[in-house]
Amino acid sequence: MDIDSLDSSSARSSPKLSSTKYEGSPFRLYVTVAFVCLGPFAFGYTIGYSSPALPQMQTSRILTKEYAAWFGSLLPLAAMFGGPLGGWMIEKYGRKSTLLFTSAPYIIGWWLIARGGNVTMLLLGRLLTGLASGLITVCAPVYIAEVSTKSLRGLLGACNQLSITVGILMVYALGLHFKWDTLALFGSIPAALTAIAMFFVPETPRYLLMKERRIQALQSLVKLRGPHTDVEDECRDIEEGIDTKDTFTYSEFKKPELSRPLYISLAIMFFQQFSGINAIMFYTVAIFKSAGIQNSEFSTVIIGAVQVVSTVVACFLMDKAGRRRLLIIAGSIMTVTCFTFGAYYFAIKAGRSPETLSWLAVGSLIIYIIGFSLGWGPIPLLAMSELFPARARGAASGIAIFVNWLCAFIVTKQFSLVQDWFGEAVTFWIFGAFCLGGVMFVIKYLPETKGKSLEDIELYFLGRSITYSSV
Repeated sequence: MDIDSLDSSSARSSPKLSSTKYEGSPFRLYVTVAFVCLGPFAFGYTIGYSSPALPQMQTSRILTKEYAAWFGSLLPLAAMFGGPLGGWMIEKYGRKSTLLFTSAPYIIGWWLIARGGNVTMLLLGRLLTGLASGLITVCAPVYIAEVSTKSLRGLLGACNQLSITVGILMVYALGLHFKWDTLALFGSIPAALTAIAMFFVPETPRYLLMKERRIQALQSLVKLRGPHTDVEDECRDIEEGIDTKDTFTYSEFKKPELSRPLYISLAIMFFQQFSGINAIMFYTVAIFKSAGIQNSEFSTVIIGAVQVVSTVVACFLMDKAGRRRLLIIAGSIMTVTCFTFGAYYFAIKAGRSPETLSWLAVGSLIIYIIGFSLGWGPIPLLAMSELFPARARGAASGIAIFVNWLCAFIVTKQFSLVQDWFGEAVTFWIFGAFCLGGVMFVIKYLPETKGKSLEDIELYFLGRSITYSSV
C-alpha cells in the first residue's frame, strides 16, 4: 500500500500542489529541532529515573515495596491524561506554547521528588512529571513533523526517539555515581533548558496558517529555511491543504479520511506496547546475571547504550529505507528473539543450567533491543505526527497517546499475572505472536510516507475515502 499509487489520481482531482520547490538550508531546521528535542530528552530521563532511584529509595526505607510500585505506576497513569490534554493545548495555544508549558510540571515535580520529605511529595512529584511526559509525547512529534521538510522529516522525527534514549542512558549512567535525590535535581535541568530554548524557536507555520496568521507563518518559514529561501511556494502549498473555515468536531472521526489514519495509528501504538519491550527490560538484570555480570546498574547502562546506537542508525535509515520496511524488518527480528527468549526459559524449566544458555539469553536481549530501536521504538510517534490532517492532528494525537500509555500500563501491571498463569516461556511466545501480528498489520494497512509532504499524506487518505465511497 503506497501513496505513490494515488499521486496521479490525486493530482487530477485536486488543485493542491504535491511538492515544495525550495527547502532551503537545513542548518536552522537542525538547530530548531535540537532545541525541541530537549523536551523528549527530559521525558527519557523521567522514564529511566525509577531504575536507579527505586532500589535506593527502598534500601533507605523511604518507600515501602507497595509505595515503590505506586511510584512506578503513576508515570503511565498521569501520562495517559497528559496526552489528551496536550492534544487540546496544541490546538488551543499552539505547539510552541505547549512545549514551553511542559517545563512547569517537570520542574515542580522534580523539585518535590528531590525534597522527598514524605511519601506524598514523592508521589505528587512523580504524578506531575508523568503528566508532563504525556504532554511531551504529543507536542514534540507534532512540532517536529510540522516544521520539517519532507526529505528530512523521517530523520528529524526519529531524533525525537533518539533524545528519549539518550535521556534514559544519561540517568542510568548518573545513577552509578549519584543518589536518588541528586538525580531528581539533575532531572529539572533539561526541563529548564527546554523553557529557555522555546524563546528561540518559531511557532509552526501550519498552526499559524490555521489561525489565519499568514505574515507570521511566512516569518516562521524564513526562520526555519533561511533568509535567502523563497518560502512563498511552501506557504502556498500548506495553505491549500488547510481550510481555516472548517472547525473540527470529534464526530468527524466517523469519516473514512479520519477514521483510517486514527485506526492505523492506534493499532501501531497497541502493537508497540504489546511487543514485550517493558517485560524484556524488566528481565535485563536477571539475564545479565546469568551471564556472570552481577552489577545490575552496569547492565542497564549497556542496554541504554545499545538503544542509543541503534536509534542513531534508525535516524539515518528512516528517509532511505522508509517507515514500512523498517517496521517489517524490526518486527521480524523482535518476533524471532521473543521466541528464542521463550525457548531459553522453556529449557531452564526443563532443567538446563542458566549459565550454559546465557549466550542465548544475552544475545536475544541485545538483538531484540536493536530491532525495537530500529523500528518499533521511533516510528509509532513519527507515524502519529504524519498520518493525521492538520485540523484533527491535536485531537487524534491525544487519543493515540492515551491508548499508547493505557497499553503500557496494562502490560506493566498484568505482566506478572500472565507470567504466573502461563510461565515465562509462554509469556514471551505470546509477545512474539503480537510482534508477528504487528508485522502483518503494517504490511496490509500502513502506507509509506517517506518523501511525502503532510499535505500529500492527507490527500492519500482523502483519495482513498473518495474511492471507497464511490464503490
